[in-house]
Amino acid sequence: MTFKPAHLLLALIAVASAPVFAQNVAVVNGKAIPTSRVDAIVKQLVAQGQQQDSPQLRDAIKKDLIGREVMMQEAEKQKFGNDPQVKQALENARQAIILNALVADYVKKHPVADAEVKAEYDRVVAATGDKEYHVRHILTETEAQANDVIAKLKGGAKFEDLAKTSKDAGSAANGGDLDWGTPSNFPKLFADAFVGLQKGQITEKPLQTPNGFHVIKVDDIRPVKLPTLDEAKPQITDALIQKKLQAYQEELVKKAKVQ
Repeated sequence: MTFKPAHLLLALIAVASAPVFAQNVAVVNGKAIPTSRVDAIVKQLVAQGQQQDSPQLRDAIKKDLIGREVMMQEAEKQKFGNDPQVKQALENARQAIILNALVADYVKKHPVADAEVKAEYDRVVAATGDKEYHVRHILTETEAQANDVIAKLKGGAKFEDLAKTSKDAGSAANGGDLDWGTPSNFPKLFADAFVGLQKGQITEKPLQTPNGFHVIKVDDIRPVKLPTLDEAKPQITDALIQKKLQAYQEELVKKAKVQ
């Protein structure tokens, strides 16, 4: 059986604070290493599908724990625990462990209901719409320049050719191509300017934004393909959990005396 050291290290960290029982797997310079630590690491590795419980696995874990304990004792002997940076790292780790416990408890007590997931899914679907657009644009410095572009397009000039002069260097080389996207992918002012256009149409008037004046063309329109509720549920659930945690944190901050 091949044992993976990297996976063992992660498991060791996860069970570093496991409780001490009377039965020990080894005693190093008088310091006991309880069998429970080996059991906890084995349980974690097996649950993750990384290893199967075996005498060889347990022996490898035992040897690593002994080596870890020897190194720890030497580090303490050399008083690395007194180093300010080490102390700060320990405090950071302590806070992370306690905060993770708090977060896990909060999430357990405030689960995301299916109705919340469904409501958020419906909100996103409504905001996204049922169509997506393949859009191009040409960005100019002045309204007069944009009107000149529109006049040239009406005279038969190719949009892709005129787009080479666009202020938007990122899309100019690609004929002003902004790729496919739903209206919600674009700034509302920009999206409002093209949602009423048909395939092949351009805006009749320049659209002014903080970046300049835009001439927009809709290359194509197609039905948008959205994930089903079941497909989107894990991502939506995670997002709602984060939203709940953010609200919980903000509530605690409001109650705190911050100077």
